[in-house]
Amino acid sequence: MNTVKSVRELRAAIAQARSEGKQIGFVPTMGNLHAGHAALVAKAAQRADFVVASIFVNPLQFGPSEDLDTYPRTLVADQEKLFEAGCNLLFTPDVEEMYPHGLAGQTRVSVAGVSEGLCGASRPGHFEGVATVVTKLFNMVQPDLAVFGQKDYQQLAVIRTLVRDLNMPIQIIGEPTVRAEDGLALSSRNGYLDAEQRAAAPALYRSLEQIASAIRAGERDYPGLIAQAQQLQSAAGFQPDYLEIREANSLRPASAEDRQLVILVAAFIGSTRLIDNLVLELDA
Repeated sequence: MNTVKSVRELRAAIAQARSEGKQIGFVPTMGNLHAGHAALVAKAAQRADFVVASIFVNPLQFGPSEDLDTYPRTLVADQEKLFEAGCNLLFTPDVEEMYPHGLAGQTRVSVAGVSEGLCGASRPGHFEGVATVVTKLFNMVQPDLAVFGQKDYQQLAVIRTLVRDLNMPIQIIGEPTVRAEDGLALSSRNGYLDAEQRAAAPALYRSLEQIASAIRAGERDYPGLIAQAQQLQSAAGFQPDYLEIREANSLRPASAEDRQLVILVAAFIGSTRLIDNLVLELDA
């Protein structure tokens, strides 16, 4: 696995792979990698001949009070994980390489509809930052396919819409959430949890399972189900950000007639914000 820092080196390596008839797969990350990221790379390696990953902590998607400066940088360990998962080329640009003209005047990409509400409401500007950096990376790499985790469900919806609306010839693959044995979704931010918080954290996913079980049993009082689940979260020490039931494809608020649902949650335990979701497909 080669590691490059410049767009020039990146494009040269990809041009060589293309000259050999290889299909390009891409996995963009912010580093501090775990088994969930490795699964994304492994999926790309199954579907493509040459796998490119990127590590870039993107300042555009962090709010002023968020953890940009303290976000873990673990490049050596990340390189080992990527190599073992089947990555061929790692792109690790610095901020100046990605935004050579500065952040203030940077052209931004905004995705209407699916970026609104949920994390879009809690983190103003976040999805504009995500859409902008992903558009830049897609233009740099020009992959045939790209793999994203379903844990960031709204982000995945934003990227699918971005690719569709801007006519990018890229197949977007969503990879199921990787979980610890107790159900907690793997996340780079889990490392912020102390032992007590880590022991309580699986209650977040259990609250989603509680809602899903009731819906499967025929319950359609969505506000009531949300209230009950938030009680479970509060008992475990969570402070709610949002908990919503949405139609899985459009992300509009779900109706009793919808058959494809997604339950989405964000909540704080201590100072750490965790997100999760559960996709639910009902019989017609």
